[in-house]
Amino acid sequence: MSHVTRVFTDLVRVETRLYNAVNARLHSELGLSLGQFEFMEIIDRVPGCRVLDIVREVAITVGAASKAVDRLEAAGWCVRSAHPQDRRSSVLGLTPEGARLLALSRPEVERELATLTAAVPAAEFDRVAATLATLRTALERGPQPAPGGLPG
Repeated sequence: MSHVTRVFTDLVRVETRLYNAVNARLHSELGLSLGQFEFMEIIDRVPGCRVLDIVREVAITVGAASKAVDRLEAAGWCVRSAHPQDRRSSVLGLTPEGARLLALSRPEVERELATLTAAVPAAEFDRVAATLATLRTALERGPQPAPGGLPG
């Protein structure tokens, strides 16, 4: 196994374990999945957010993003309204309940991540964070394969 393959494997395993732990915490404390939290974060942060904004940021299919937004809407945490310039598209917004839940979720996510990463010295964590930010930027600037690695 090459050095790059080992780094990739470690990165995937770390991400999976962090994701699962934070997801379990959010679900037990607030009945919310980490995926729902992430989508609500994007909707809250991106002015005039549309499903395509979620697709671009999370690198998933339009169908997957739309279904996830449907579930947020069914839970009463999100609403769709007609886009003022493009009637084929909807603008997403959080409901008051969705905004309340997101506000409660943010510190839960931060606490759990802080607990899970506490064993890593701050300077080392900062170096990893900088490296990952550089790698993410490089990957997002390059050609984007279809989500799932399938031909687009």
